[in-house]
Amino acid sequence: MSKLSFAAIAFVVAFSGVASAQSGNQHGACKADYDKFCAGVAPVGGKVIACLEAKHDKLSATCKAVLDSRKK
Repeated sequence: MSKLSFAAIAFVVAFSGVASAQSGNQHGACKADYDKFCAGVAPVGGKVIACLEAKHDKLSATCKAVLDSRKK
C-alpha cells in the first residue's frame, strides 16, 4: 500500500466519528487544515482532533464549524 493510500485511509478513520454525523460536503471540511497543520499526527486515540483543536484559531471556518458541532 502506498503512503498516500495509507494517509487517505488514516484520515477517513480519524474523522469517521465526525463524518458519520455530517453531510458529504462537511465530511472533508478539515482535510486541508489537517494537511497543513497536522499531517504528521497519527490518527489514533483522538490525536488528530486534539491537534486540530490546538490550532483552532488558524483553521478554516468550515473546519471550525465541524469541530464546534462535535462539542454540542
